Amino acid sequence: MSTTDFYKQFIVDLDLVEQASHNPYYHEVQAELSDEIIIEGKPFVDLASNNYLGIANRPELKQACKDAIDQYGASLCATPVCSGYSELHHQVEQKIAEFTGTEQALIYPSCYQANLGLFAAISKPEDVALVDRCAHSSLLEGLKNSGCKISPFKHNDMNHLETLLQNCVGTLHATSLPKYRTIFVVTESVFSTEGTIASFAEINELCLKYNAIPIVDDSHGIGVLGAHGRGILEHSGISGYQGIYTASLGKALANIGGVICSKPSLMQWMQYYSSNLVYSTAILPSALAGVEKVLDIISDEFPELSKRMWNAKKRIEAALIVANFDLTNGAAPITSIKAGNSLQTLELSKVFWDKRIMTTAFVYPSVPQNEGRIRLIAGANMREETLQRTEEAIKSIKPH
Repeated sequence: MSTTDFYKQFIVDLDLVEQASHNPYYHEVQAELSDEIIIEGKPFVDLASNNYLGIANRPELKQACKDAIDQYGASLCATPVCSGYSELHHQVEQKIAEFTGTEQALIYPSCYQANLGLFAAISKPEDVALVDRCAHSSLLEGLKNSGCKISPFKHNDMNHLETLLQNCVGTLHATSLPKYRTIFVVTESVFSTEGTIASFAEINELCLKYNAIPIVDDSHGIGVLGAHGRGILEHSGISGYQGIYTASLGKALANIGGVICSKPSLMQWMQYYSSNLVYSTAILPSALAGVEKVLDIISDEFPELSKRMWNAKKRIEAALIVANFDLTNGAAPITSIKAGNSLQTLELSKVFWDKRIMTTAFVYPSVPQNEGRIRLIAGANMREETLQRTEEAIKSIKPH
């Protein structure tokens, strides 16, 4: 193959974008995350970011990041296994474990890397993973790369999950050996395109009953769910968790990075056998200091932040209902519109764009064919005047 032919095969099909006269992806943001952001020189209401608690631009958070740069520099320029593991690293890992109610934490450059690295290090072809059909792509990619058997269960359907578990623990007809070495049950806590919350208390009980390992990605739950914002384990009333927990530090926690939490023996194993950690430059000290500060803010202010977040979510949702949009009715502070096929989804995204409202459009293959979604997340930092203006704009939109 010639060099010219090689590069020709990577042409992106933008036919849908041209038909919709709108590309909702890769717009240039030119300001920090307030309730309005500047995109390409124009102000937009921000219903696209995952800044649930509205604290990404808090002065004390920015100062904590700056102080860490003064002490440690812009980067430690090394992987954690070498000289990239600072005292701040250790301190924040301990704080995250305590905050989430897990035994020990390990910080990765991103949650995507954490999920990929997790399955590469712990699963084998003789294992099976029962996965919620709406689980995040990073979980699915990690499982596929590990080579273990994957068996999806219907979204939040505990009867279907139990049926699969019963089949997995059955014995081979010729021997008394179990069918699989390890059974994993894999789910998100909050499903990012639907806004639904996993029935994780039931999942955890089923795992205990059938000797399976529960794995939950709490990226959209940490800092959001639970009486104190501690995430899915607090929300589900689970203590002494025996499974594996992952989460992003770049959503409600307003920084960057990912985390895996579990028992100390597994965390030590990951430190030496997770290539996604061992061969990646350590997360920036400024991000670590930022996470630490956000955990303090949540501990001090969560009741008020949560109240404002839920108020904004309910008002945006109510406006969409008045405008006759078909919603997924998720129980999390995510409002998701059922938008139809990919073209219809892009076209609806443009309608919001023209109203100066920034949303997130999900099209195939991020979601199944003809199940496009427009996601709106209203943060706790939304001012009254911005909320009112957004409500009126939404009510003026006609669903297609």
